[in-house]
Amino acid sequence: MKRLFFLLFCYVASLNAQVNYGDYFTGETLRFDFYHTGNKTSETISFDKMVKEGEWSGSKTNLIDEMGYGYYFFKVFDSVSGKLIYSNGFSTLFQEWQTTEESKAITRSFEGSILMPFPKNYVRLDLYRRDKKNNFVKILEYSVDPKNHFIITEKIKPFENFKVHYSGDPVSKLDIVFVPEGYTKNEMEKFRKDCERFSGYLFEYSPFKENKGKINIWGIEAPSGESGADIPGNNIWVQTLLNSRFYTFDSERYLMTADYHVVRDVAANAPYDQIFIMVNTEKYGGGAIYNFYSMTCVDNKAAKQVFVHEFAHGLAGLADEYGSDATYQDMYPPDVEPWEANLTTLVDFDSKWKKLIEPGTPIPTPVEEKYQDKIGVFEGGGYAAKGVYRPTINSLMNSFKSNEFNLVCRNVLQNIINRYSE
Repeated sequence: MKRLFFLLFCYVASLNAQVNYGDYFTGETLRFDFYHTGNKTSETISFDKMVKEGEWSGSKTNLIDEMGYGYYFFKVFDSVSGKLIYSNGFSTLFQEWQTTEESKAITRSFEGSILMPFPKNYVRLDLYRRDKKNNFVKILEYSVDPKNHFIITEKIKPFENFKVHYSGDPVSKLDIVFVPEGYTKNEMEKFRKDCERFSGYLFEYSPFKENKGKINIWGIEAPSGESGADIPGNNIWVQTLLNSRFYTFDSERYLMTADYHVVRDVAANAPYDQIFIMVNTEKYGGGAIYNFYSMTCVDNKAAKQVFVHEFAHGLAGLADEYGSDATYQDMYPPDVEPWEANLTTLVDFDSKWKKLIEPGTPIPTPVEEKYQDKIGVFEGGGYAAKGVYRPTINSLMNSFKSNEFNLVCRNVLQNIINRYSE
């Protein structure tokens, strides 16, 4: 009898998960822009605008996000039937800022934005955020009328795109768009060459090299007035398209931009699932946030590893596996299992990489030579020296002394690539 109920549950769940794209969506994209406003302990979401963009480049088959990654999550429901027709997870710069010392003292606003297939009829958009126990709690409900005449239909920042690496129809590929930052009009040829160079870098690493045929890479010819990026700590300010800067959250190497809506405006000139911003500078730095954007310096000697490391953050939400960074405070509470697939607090280790550990390997695992190339549970990760654990002694998500992803990270990256391309 229990087996019968289980099979019935699976059958009903399967039916509920099936969404025929053409029943609910057009071939275009809807962008929903908003603002986060708050401090250490508060957050308010305020609506900004909706933008009708070009061809939907996401999957038309895998419309429901079953991975559940990200600090935020949104669901789209058909207003007539109440059926869940699209969902996706993401993280934001605002959430990161809330873990800094500054958030205790002031209130700030940050830009947010999400993409969905353009609906044919009224839909309800529900936005969720994780609480302190990592449970998703609804923070916004919005009714979307696709015929609303205030939906912007113009291309806000029109630029030409070009193909860097093309494998086929964007709907069945992982589409990455390279966006230039701090390249002047006279440096567009340099940007094209940098795109080719970094495309080559990506395919040096597993699992990307094995999935080259599942990936498209695009470039946007979008010049800035001046070269480089802002360096506030050195009183250097330059006029660039995206207003990127070092010293984000007063961490010198953290190179980001808060002008997220402009980033979306520029990226909209090509089909994309992931945005990667290429910053025309030799200074070491970069950053990335899951399903938000990724960013790297292009001319530093470590740029290749920065690029691939940051892309793993942006594409798959992989966490940093190093154990000390004063920028963030209490990012991973010891009594809550992190959502990131490559960290654990051992609160719910069964949901992580436990099955990959060889019998006889102690948990936690000591940092000893005999475990050098083994999957284990090594203390130190997620900016915390104690109480948070990583899968291997070293990997590309820990330090650049390693030049490869560990097996746990490779598996997650492969799953994400499959979601976009199958």
